[in-house]
Amino acid sequence: MDLLNALMVLMNFVVMPATAYGAQLALGALGVTLVYGILRFSNFAHGDSMAFGTMVTILFTWALQGIGVSLGPVPTALLALPLGIAGAALMLLGTDRAVYRFYRRQKANPIILVIVSMGVMFIYNGIVRLIVGPDDRRFDDGERFIFTVRDFEAWTGLEEGFGLRTSQAITILTAIVVVAALFWFLNRTRTGKSMRAFSDNEDLALLSGINPERVVAVTWIIVAALATVAGVLYGLDKSFKPFTYFQLLLPIFAAAIVGGLGSPLGAIAGGFVIAFSEVTITYAWKRVLEYALPEAVAPDGLVQLLSTDYKFAVSFMILVIVLLFRPTGLFRGKSV
Repeated sequence: MDLLNALMVLMNFVVMPATAYGAQLALGALGVTLVYGILRFSNFAHGDSMAFGTMVTILFTWALQGIGVSLGPVPTALLALPLGIAGAALMLLGTDRAVYRFYRRQKANPIILVIVSMGVMFIYNGIVRLIVGPDDRRFDDGERFIFTVRDFEAWTGLEEGFGLRTSQAITILTAIVVVAALFWFLNRTRTGKSMRAFSDNEDLALLSGINPERVVAVTWIIVAALATVAGVLYGLDKSFKPFTYFQLLLPIFAAAIVGGLGSPLGAIAGGFVIAFSEVTITYAWKRVLEYALPEAVAPDGLVQLLSTDYKFAVSFMILVIVLLFRPTGLFRGKSV
């Protein structure tokens, strides 16, 4: 019975939060790895692209709520999500036409595009904060829980219960659908195969008659969709604050690099590696160990390796280790 209680605590505070967070990081890392694999530069504006798409979704969510539109127990933001994706796609396509395309035609060194993307990042961040402000914005209407800890305790008779939040379930299900759709698109459609060919060998792809501008445009649209979905899911699970998405850039890049830049499968694996590492290292294991260990050896302290204030430091440490010992990542992507 004590082991079951320990398992419930673990599910509540480690497994489910890390799984939802990992799904969000995986979607974000997929966007980074697509840009790196196809457009061949590290897009430092990706975190603020997530913020922009989420902001557009929030604005339309508020508009729908204002006229009484609701999905009942499910967040209204899911109705506004396609509009948020459209807004982010227009912004990214406009940015590519106004900024990136010039450097692409000049065959600029990738480091130049990285520096340019940093400028774009600050512009996006300023636009988002100008429109919605720098404070927390919540848009998670509907039912907060599918079932609560108290309900679970009543059903099972355990001392510790397990509660499933609506945002966690939506995050996991949405991530599965989006990833499956992306892999189907890349592997089964003509456009997706063109993107893969362009990524593998640009010169040979051009000789084969592939339109590079079409590939670039489709890439930005997919990246906008991934960024907006990841940003909205993160905002529903936590809250929306523009500067938080700037901070998310580190774990997202860490996930992409750990998995292997340019490898979609690696981005997914890297997202969960980073998420579970952050959560397990910053979690206080006292309650779990009190149930799992005999009372005589149960710990008195919190048994917490790092404070949650240093959560992003975990991503940084893992990133440094991977760059030192395996720069191509777990799935042998392109070395950094």
